[in-house]
Amino acid sequence: MKKSIISFLAVMLIIVFLGVSVITGLYIPAGGGASSSTDTEPEKGRTIIPSVFDSENGIRRGLDLVGGSSITFEAELPEGYDNSRLSADMSSAIEILRYRLTLEGYTEAQVSQQGDNRIMVEIPQIKNPEDAVQVLGQTAQLVFADADGTQWLAGSDIRSASSEYGSTNQSSLPGYYISLQFTKEGATKFAEATASISKRTDDRSMYIILDDQVISYPTVNQTIDSDGCVIEGSFTEEGARQLANLIGSGALPFSLKQVELRAVGPQLGANALSTSLKAAIIGIILVAIFMVIMYRLPGFVSVIALGFYIVIEAVILGLLKVNLSLPGIAGIILSIGMAVDANVVIFERIKEEIRNGKTVKSSIDAGFKRAFTAILDSNITTLIAAGVLFFFGSGTIVGFATTLGLGVIISMFTALTVTHFLLNRMVDFKIKNPKVYGA
Repeated sequence: MKKSIISFLAVMLIIVFLGVSVITGLYIPAGGGASSSTDTEPEKGRTIIPSVFDSENGIRRGLDLVGGSSITFEAELPEGYDNSRLSADMSSAIEILRYRLTLEGYTEAQVSQQGDNRIMVEIPQIKNPEDAVQVLGQTAQLVFADADGTQWLAGSDIRSASSEYGSTNQSSLPGYYISLQFTKEGATKFAEATASISKRTDDRSMYIILDDQVISYPTVNQTIDSDGCVIEGSFTEEGARQLANLIGSGALPFSLKQVELRAVGPQLGANALSTSLKAAIIGIILVAIFMVIMYRLPGFVSVIALGFYIVIEAVILGLLKVNLSLPGIAGIILSIGMAVDANVVIFERIKEEIRNGKTVKSSIDAGFKRAFTAILDSNITTLIAAGVLFFFGSGTIVGFATTLGLGVIISMFTALTVTHFLLNRMVDFKIKNPKVYGA
C-alpha cells in the first residue's frame, strides 16, 4: 500500500514538473545548475526543456500563424545565356533554396517561382528580412571528394545535371537515374578522380557535397573517361529530380539578386493561434467530462494520462523545434482524440470482464491484454498514413504528418502504460467496487 502511494505520487509529480517546465522552460545557466524560469536567457545556458512560448529554442510557428519575412530574388542572366535552359536552371535554384531552409529547420517555408526569372521565398517567424537573407546564405558550393576529403571537382566543372528514366545498359532494368555532363576541364578531372577512387581498397565512394552536407555518395568501380556519367540507385522520380536539381544548383550559370525584402503578417490573421488553442482547450475539457461521466474512476485516470500525454508531446515538439502551423495543431488535436479512443476500447473490455464475474484486478489486466491488438492495428494504419504524408507531402502537410505521427506514438504509450499503471494503483488503494469502474 505504501509503495503504491509513493509510486502514484511520483507519477503525479513528474506530470506536474513537466507541465510547469513546458510553460516556463527548463534551462541550465552558463554558470550553475538547472533552473526553471522565463527570466533565464536561453542563449546564456543550455536548454533542457524549451518553453512553449520560446519560439527561438522551442516550437516554431508557421507563416499562417505569426507571419515572417518575404524575399524576392531575380536571376541575373549573363551575356550570351541560353534562354532555353532558364526553366531547368530556375528549378535548380528553387531546390537549393528549399534544401537550405530544410537544413535550418524551416520545413514550412514557401518557395515559389514568380514569372520567368524571379523566386519568392517566405520564411515564417523571422521578422527581420535581413536575418532571413542570412539563413539562405550565398551561392551554392558543390564539390566532389573522396573518402580522405580530397576535392576533385567543383560545381563549375558540371555543365548540366538531369533526371532520366530508362536502362543505363542492356543488363539493367529501367529506372530513374541522374545524368551528368561535364565541361572539358571537368571531364579530365573526373577521369582522374574515378581512376584514383576505383583503385582504393577501403572506401570507393565519391562524395557529392553541397554546402558541407553530403547529398550522395555513389560507388566508383572503374575509371570513367568521358564527358558525362550516370548516378544509379533505387531512385524514385521525385528523388532523382531533387538530386539532379541539387547537383545542378552548384553549377548555376547565374546569380540571384535580392530585389525585394519585406515583412509579412499572419496569413490567417493575428487571432488564429489563440482561437485555435481556445477551441482545443474546450474540446479537451468536454472529452474529459465525457470520460469521467461514462467510465467514472477509469475515466478520471484517463484524464490524468491525457495530461501526461499533452506535456510529453509539448516537450518533444519543443526539443525537435517542430514548425507548428494550423494543420499541425489539427494533427495534435486529432491524436488527442485517438488517445481517448484507445482508452474507450480498454475500458469497455474491462467492464465486460467485470460483468463476467472476474475480479477488478484481473479484469483490468485482461482488458488491456484483449484491447492491445485492436489499438495496435488502428495506430499502425494511422502511422502509415502519416508516413506517406510526411515523405511525399510538402509545407504544412509535413507539419500535420509530424504532429499526427508523434501524437499517435505517444498516445499509444500513455494509453497502454500510464493508464494501466494508474488503474492498478487504484486497486492497490482498495478501490474495488465494480460500480466505480463503470460496470
